[in-house]
Amino acid sequence: MSIRQDSKAMAHVPQVRIPATYIRGGTSKGVFFRLQDLPEQAQVPGPARDALLLRVIGSPDPYGKQIDGMGGATSSTSKTVILSPSIKPEHDVDYLFGQVSIDKAFVDWSGNCGNLSAAVGSFAISSGLVDAARIPRNGIATVRIWQANIGKTIIAHVPITEGEVQETGDFELDGVTFPAAEVQLEFLDPAADEDGDGGGAMFPTGNLVDDLEVPGVGTFKATLINAGIPTIFVNAADIGYTGAELQDAINGDPQALLRFETIRAHGAVRMGLIDNVDQAAGRQHTPKVAFVAPPSTYTASSGKAVQAGDIDLLVRALSMGKLHHAMMGTAAVAIGTAAAIPGTLVNLAAGGGERSAVRFGHPSGTLRVGAEARQVNGQWTVTKAIMSRSARVLMEGWVRVPGDSF
Repeated sequence: MSIRQDSKAMAHVPQVRIPATYIRGGTSKGVFFRLQDLPEQAQVPGPARDALLLRVIGSPDPYGKQIDGMGGATSSTSKTVILSPSIKPEHDVDYLFGQVSIDKAFVDWSGNCGNLSAAVGSFAISSGLVDAARIPRNGIATVRIWQANIGKTIIAHVPITEGEVQETGDFELDGVTFPAAEVQLEFLDPAADEDGDGGGAMFPTGNLVDDLEVPGVGTFKATLINAGIPTIFVNAADIGYTGAELQDAINGDPQALLRFETIRAHGAVRMGLIDNVDQAAGRQHTPKVAFVAPPSTYTASSGKAVQAGDIDLLVRALSMGKLHHAMMGTAAVAIGTAAAIPGTLVNLAAGGGERSAVRFGHPSGTLRVGAEARQVNGQWTVTKAIMSRSARVLMEGWVRVPGDSF
């Protein structure tokens, strides 16, 4: 090697390695970190942290593939999680979720990931973030999670066998190929409040149903709700769909995606999440857009027939600009909450009346979610939403990124 080549080689900063775990939670997967393991400059919110996570995942990628990172080029697989010992009384761990944009240099911290929430308890236990005295030798460990993005409590019930997290089992989750151990999640007080996201009201407009005017698209009925994650629900029939669509029917239609993004932007303004529609581009993770319909028989993406008699309604939801392959966990919380409140579009699609749980059809199959709702002084409140997911460690060790990338 010549002196010139040698000096050129020395000019390049080597890679650094950071302890990390790659985990599937529900129908998503992401890269999990302990806060204490991050480089010092990334242990606090800011540009360095965002730049690090973007490089870990492989964004921004103009090719849309995230080949040079851990991301899987979908909203379900472009995710990061940071855990730390909780600073909140009566909680075990603080959970911070970052949704990484695929094609933009942007990490969205505005909401939670309900699917990855299923993996937080097990990762916290395995990483030594939960007091060992609170973990049974055999049985169920109750992990009290503070969801730092939205200021909410999640209770994870994690199965333990011989003092270790049990990941294998026979619980089947549509959208996930193989069975695993069941993890039950309780999302306590899932509606937004002053410390959370969305202006302090479950229904920010004060209405169960609004007429949402979307220039260039139309005016149609919508339920705008802050529960689990801010969500805009519309009737499938009002926007030209049946509610039984699979991903290709939406994601292969650029005009459809543009219409949904326009609906999302105007709904976000109506919910008070942004001041004008131009700000929607900087808030990709929230709100979500979903469309609902009464139950009907359809064929899921796996080829399995979903019978109308086995579900209460159909729901399809978009995440990060694309139709989700199954259902976001936080959107499932919104579905369960809205279904429990008579008069919302979700409740009406399920047949109306009072109900404490619904089973809905999504592109990959079905999911059951429960919610406890009650009316106090004319205002609806939901004490908790409950659903079961599963989680499994896929790989653990270190991720590597160029040392000058953050």
